[in-house]
Amino acid sequence: MRLDRFLSKRPELSRQDVRRLLLEGRVRVDGQAVSEGRYEVSAFSRIELDGQVLQQGYPARYLMVHKPTGCVSATHDPQHTTVLDLLPADEREGLHIAGRLDGNTTGLLLLTNDGQWSRRLTLPGNKLPKIYQVETAEPIGPEYSETFARGIYFAFEDLTTLPARLEILGSHSARLTLVEGRYHQVKRMFGHFRNRVTRLHRESIGPIRLDPALQPGQYRPLTAEEIACCRAHPVINAPSA
Repeated sequence: MRLDRFLSKRPELSRQDVRRLLLEGRVRVDGQAVSEGRYEVSAFSRIELDGQVLQQGYPARYLMVHKPTGCVSATHDPQHTTVLDLLPADEREGLHIAGRLDGNTTGLLLLTNDGQWSRRLTLPGNKLPKIYQVETAEPIGPEYSETFARGIYFAFEDLTTLPARLEILGSHSARLTLVEGRYHQVKRMFGHFRNRVTRLHRESIGPIRLDPALQPGQYRPLTAEEIACCRAHPVINAPSA
């Protein structure tokens, strides 16, 4: 929300009052004087007028989790352990998941209370690459790479997947880069060749990579650099073959 609109919602302030207060440098956001009405503020911003706190703001939180197998990507589940259950009870409030994983898929999962940040992270148009390690029941042939690069038609949705990059690591293992997240997409892509995925692990989402020091079930706060790299990034093109 723009700062001038936030201030204008106060019944004692007219639009003219708001413009004057801003020009006089009497409004501070997160400790800094702001004179530009178009300055963007959020629920996390501390906003003061003449030293009076108009909005306390609350701390934004960003966590990286190494999701273990069998843990579901949900905030509540009466039957299964959820990702939030990996955190102490007093640290769970307000958090939601940015980019879910299937129950038996492991790897990088992100939790935050910043809805704008998570929307940027998951917005389909941004085409953030997501990288997975894949192991399969049957051998992976070179034709897989060619087919994934062209895209695979999913009849249920009546669509063709965007180009994906497959790096074959071994006879039954590969690294797959996607820029979309269809329902069970990785398993369905390998299912095109009647090859069952036996292990699926997410390494990264965009520029954020799973910390190798984190064991399954462990978590840590994101660094300032990791948070900033997904605040405003250019649209990334789909990977070529």
